[in-house]
Amino acid sequence: MTGKTAPAAAKKAPASKKAPAPKKEPAHTPKEEPAHTPKEEPAHTPKEEPAHTPKEEHAPAPAAETAPAPEHHPDAEQPAAPAAEHAPAHEAEATPAHEEGSPPAEAPAPEPEPEPEKPKEEPPSIPLSLAVEEVTENSVTLTWKAPEQTGKSSLDGYVVEICKDGSTDWTAVNKEPFLSTRYKIQDLSSGEKVHVRVKAISASGTSVPATLEQPILIREITDLPRIRLPRQLRQVYVRHVGEAVNLLIPFQGKPQPQVTWTKDNQPLDTSRVNIRNTEKDTIFFIRTAQRSDSGKYQLAVRINGAEDKAILDIRVIERPSPPQNLKLVDVWGFNVALEWSPPADNGNSEIKGYTVQKSDKKSGKWFTVLERCTRTSCTISDLIIGNTYSFRVFSENACGLSETAAVASGVAHIKKTKTVYQPQKIPERDMMEPPKFTQPLTDRATTRGYSTHLFCSVRGFPQPKIIWMKNKMEIREDPKYIAMIEQGVCSLEIRKPSPFDAGVYTCKAVNPLGEASVDCKLDVKMPK
Repeated sequence: MTGKTAPAAAKKAPASKKAPAPKKEPAHTPKEEPAHTPKEEPAHTPKEEPAHTPKEEHAPAPAAETAPAPEHHPDAEQPAAPAAEHAPAHEAEATPAHEEGSPPAEAPAPEPEPEPEKPKEEPPSIPLSLAVEEVTENSVTLTWKAPEQTGKSSLDGYVVEICKDGSTDWTAVNKEPFLSTRYKIQDLSSGEKVHVRVKAISASGTSVPATLEQPILIREITDLPRIRLPRQLRQVYVRHVGEAVNLLIPFQGKPQPQVTWTKDNQPLDTSRVNIRNTEKDTIFFIRTAQRSDSGKYQLAVRINGAEDKAILDIRVIERPSPPQNLKLVDVWGFNVALEWSPPADNGNSEIKGYTVQKSDKKSGKWFTVLERCTRTSCTISDLIIGNTYSFRVFSENACGLSETAAVASGVAHIKKTKTVYQPQKIPERDMMEPPKFTQPLTDRATTRGYSTHLFCSVRGFPQPKIIWMKNKMEIREDPKYIAMIEQGVCSLEIRKPSPFDAGVYTCKAVNPLGEASVDCKLDVKMPK
């Protein structure tokens, strides 16, 4: 029985494989058919030929009878068939390639791995500043600016679309994208209203369209709107609290433009601001200005989508509050140091400086010490000894000084300070010097009866004693001679000399350190 069952199993196996083969042809892909055919021929044909000849000839009949079985039980044999086919299929993929040398092209190609999805590129952003440049009877000229972001790929161009007022159908005006930021839409009907929008297009997609808020009336604008802003309104316009604001701003444009006012992009408060428009100008009026009226006001003059804009920067100011935390920091000698903090309210205007004042306790009057002090500290000098001072500080802006001042809590008393004179110590110097003549005597000639003088100069310390001699004889108390010395200059007066007075005169200087002398010759002539 064992010998018979083995061939039967062997015969049923090929029968079961041959029967479903034609049914699986449409199910398998062409890649699988060459994989099955070479696997069945080498695997089963050598085994079946010796099994049929020696044993039973009727074995093929039961195989034919069992062939239709899969038609009645497809569910039972379908899981078995793939097991029988795929098991040898994996073996055959390896064995024929190495044993029989079959070409590697016949082996099933590995399926490619799915590539990771690339991140999608963002489309360009919306075009900017879409505006109407010109409107005629049958055309509209638009201008805009390039979008801020274009993505990784550059722009292919722009597409302009229009839609008639009351409709929702948008129609592209240009067939192909263009790169210019200006476009003229032509062949429009006079009198109709159209909505306009612009899209930016690139390889990564299409941007959100930039659309005009209001429809454009196709009508010729003979004069484009233009605001003629006065020169004083081109910078910050400053008014004081309580004053009136009355501004007249002319403009031009035909037909009659539409005038719109806003404040910080919000509608105006009609309880505070009055607007009156004429054909050629608009009047902005505030009866009593308050600080809340400060801000940026936008004026727009529009004709059928074409418009001109202007911005008015109005600032309403008032006096600032006084400085804070005024302190008397230090007092020394004739000086006082003060410090303070900026005011809590600057009056809606920049603080230009501070005014510092002092008051003497005796007089009680305030005197200005500093004006427009830009710092928050100062030093006050030249105060009077013995007086007591108080101090206050005002803050100042474009509107003026603060109504009140910050007063220092303490007072400064300038005390008299005792000063002790300390003479400068001069090193001692030896001034001792023997006599020395710096100017000698000179020979002189005189006439009888005419007085004459002999001069010389000497120095020395202690002051030397001066001795006059005639012909080496000391001149003593003689009324004919008068000897004097002043500031080191020695002089000898000879009164009405006679020929007897002629001779050699000597001046001798003597002190404890030594002596010195000089000589001269006096000649007395007789008058002719």
